[in-house]
Amino acid sequence: MNEENKGIRVGFVGNPNCGKTTLFNAFTGAKLKVANWPGVTVERMEGMTSYNDCPIKLIDTPGIYSLSCYTMEEKVTRRCLEDGEVDVIVNVADASSLERNLYLTLQLLEMKKPMILALNMMDLVEERGIEINLHRLSDMLGTIPVVPVSARNRTGLELLLDTVVHHYKEPPQGVTVKYTPRIENKICKIKTILKSHDNNLDNIRWYAIKCLEYDKTVMNDCLVDLSGIVDRNYEKEIINQKYDYIEEIMEQCLVKKEGSCTLTDKIDHYLTHPVLGVPFFLGIMALVFFFTFTIGDILKKYFEIALDLFSSYMQQLMVGIGASGWITSLVVDGIAAGVGGILTFLPNIIILFLALAFLEDSGYMARVAYVMNEVMGRVGLSGKAFLPMLLGFGCTVPAVMATRALSSDRDRKRTILITPFMSCSARLPIYILFSGMFFPNHALAVAYSLYLVGLIMAVAIAFITHRLAGAKGEDTLLIELPEYKMPDGRTVTIYVWDKVKDYLSKAGTTIFLATIVLWFVLNGGPNGFVTDVSKSFAAIIGRVLIPILRPAGLGDWRIAVALISGLSAKEVVVSSFSVLFGISNINSAAGMKQLFGSLGNFGFGSVNAYALMIFCLLYSPCIAAVAAIKKETGSIKWTIGMVLFQLAVAWLAAVLVFQMGSLLFYTKF
Repeated sequence: MNEENKGIRVGFVGNPNCGKTTLFNAFTGAKLKVANWPGVTVERMEGMTSYNDCPIKLIDTPGIYSLSCYTMEEKVTRRCLEDGEVDVIVNVADASSLERNLYLTLQLLEMKKPMILALNMMDLVEERGIEINLHRLSDMLGTIPVVPVSARNRTGLELLLDTVVHHYKEPPQGVTVKYTPRIENKICKIKTILKSHDNNLDNIRWYAIKCLEYDKTVMNDCLVDLSGIVDRNYEKEIINQKYDYIEEIMEQCLVKKEGSCTLTDKIDHYLTHPVLGVPFFLGIMALVFFFTFTIGDILKKYFEIALDLFSSYMQQLMVGIGASGWITSLVVDGIAAGVGGILTFLPNIIILFLALAFLEDSGYMARVAYVMNEVMGRVGLSGKAFLPMLLGFGCTVPAVMATRALSSDRDRKRTILITPFMSCSARLPIYILFSGMFFPNHALAVAYSLYLVGLIMAVAIAFITHRLAGAKGEDTLLIELPEYKMPDGRTVTIYVWDKVKDYLSKAGTTIFLATIVLWFVLNGGPNGFVTDVSKSFAAIIGRVLIPILRPAGLGDWRIAVALISGLSAKEVVVSSFSVLFGISNINSAAGMKQLFGSLGNFGFGSVNAYALMIFCLLYSPCIAAVAAIKKETGSIKWTIGMVLFQLAVAWLAAVLVFQMGSLLFYTKF
């Protein structure tokens, strides 16, 4: 059997969001194999395809910006390439943002491995009136094959496979970037030393450059004395000189580019401004919550009407079939009230995710990390740490998983520690309910303040842990700032539907089960079923916590039980109030009025309500998030410690709010 029949191993390498995985899926279809890279939690995707009876194994590497081994993704990709796991590299580049993608291309060329440049998203290039001289681009990159493709439209795929089959056995091509004479002189000296140390070392120039960049992996492997040559880290100079060459490439290979970049540059003049950038970000988020509340509340009324009709129907159905009183109560007062109450918040959730999807797909979210880089740098983290925090506005679980992009275990754990303080969508129903009841004229401002408090608390704790751990240099931020574009309707729809589906799934599983358990705990006691809830198991458990929660203005057993139930999912806090206080449609005007009166009977006022929202904002995340934290940190002890720490922070903050508020505003409770 010849080598072609044994198969060609192809590694897809490219920046995040360059369409690499879409291209990979276009080739492999459903024939995928998912596993973790050896020794790490970063997933690897493998698939098979063929061309002219030649089997081709495809490996989709993690999205990276460089081969500098700062992040876990960079480490596993580089290891894959260095260990000979691929025969040919397919460098997938976003043709519409070519200048930003070529930095990785130049680094890959320095490895002197067979390589093909796949220019993806060529359909977008044509739409924007940009022309790329492919022949000139190939020449300036050292005559490597350059293949235009569109993974979305499935064009150019056959040509790419043909190029792989016909070029993978050819000697590696690729331009050799010439640096300043000083750096080239040092490269030459290092090459001489490395060659004398190991005559079989492949691609000595690659290792010499990495030595000048203080690359820890190469320095540890080479074990040679370079103290007389490598007197400092030359990484920034090497990066700048690569970009100088990239500018030459762009000048000679791109036509009609100015118009498309001018608009992005004009917008970025304000949105990424060192002073105005943060206020613009806060203003945009305020606008997001304005739409979430105003439009969401308009649509929410129709859901409330539907829930009233459904509850009435279930009540009549239970009576009609002759169901016993406790079963009727379980279905109507427990399940329908708990799950249905959560579903009435669905319009607000949809609008929030719609806005976040719009900001993400338009290219703005990458700017936020850039703008926050200086702020995060002051607390010992880079702007990259703010990306998981942004994801935390949606859900804590993927936000925790996103910390894998950080370079060190220390920074990952610090970011995991502060990410749950960002208000996830599950907390939104709590804010809507209590801000609407106790601050009807300022509900939007109150809810928005909670998002700001979470952000400020996260930064403050990051600063404190940074000072306690001792000042260390933060990561260098290298992030792609794509051109602004109108969000793709299909992409936004898929994103929103996935989030809504998760929300509905949680309502049908976690919240459903929690409301059933809560109903039984409320209606059961040491002596069996009870009609007086004050003698139930829930009351017994809640009363144990009253002395602890009373300084925070939360000294009622029903509030304690609702907070405990929130550990399963934060939305359950709202459904628990519905079940605990016997309100069928808690989010309706009548339901809110009834709850307001019930809470007011024992002196629960606006100060108590804000303290409650602060506690819900800061106390430990849901069980799913805790499980994700345990998986990412690999430590039960650290995870338990983090949960206890967040409970303590939430309690202290709620106590502070209530006690200070009580001095300013009269309260009975």
